[in-house]
Amino acid sequence: MDDGRVDENEEAHKGRHETTKERADRRWTELLQELRVAQTGVQILFGFLLAVVFQPRFATLADSDKGIYVVTVLLGSATAAALIGPVCHHRLLTGRNMKPETVVWASRLTLLGLVLLFCTMCSALLLIMRVALHNTLALWLVGGMALWSFVCWFVFPAVAVARSNGRDGSDDGK
Repeated sequence: MDDGRVDENEEAHKGRHETTKERADRRWTELLQELRVAQTGVQILFGFLLAVVFQPRFATLADSDKGIYVVTVLLGSATAAALIGPVCHHRLLTGRNMKPETVVWASRLTLLGLVLLFCTMCSALLLIMRVALHNTLALWLVGGMALWSFVCWFVFPAVAVARSNGRDGSDDGK
């Protein structure tokens, strides 16, 4: 009979004594905290992006810069949708006894949102550097910042996971 408790061997491996539902609740709470940080930044960035087109200088931009702007706004919109998606997902599934599945899908949407945020930030930075510098240095600066962001967001966590393989207490974030 399944009483909702995690298998004893799995409990020892995970380092926690919680039911599947308790684990889903904990992970949901952790995910919400992460989303609050990301959503705030995205909303501020997206708000600024929306205002750019109404500035007098926008009309003087080269067509290539206007193209970068359009791509950046679309990426910002997709980012906001992906990072707000988990909230909608949770709201539509609340009361259906699907919290573990909700957490998995919300985690996936959040990761997608972070990848899109990376792309949005790079695109916005490219536009700003092109307008500010008017030279190829802009591409090098954006490339350097993109590499730094990629390392901070994805490489450091991947290294931590690789170093923790084989140790007790792993938590896969699902």
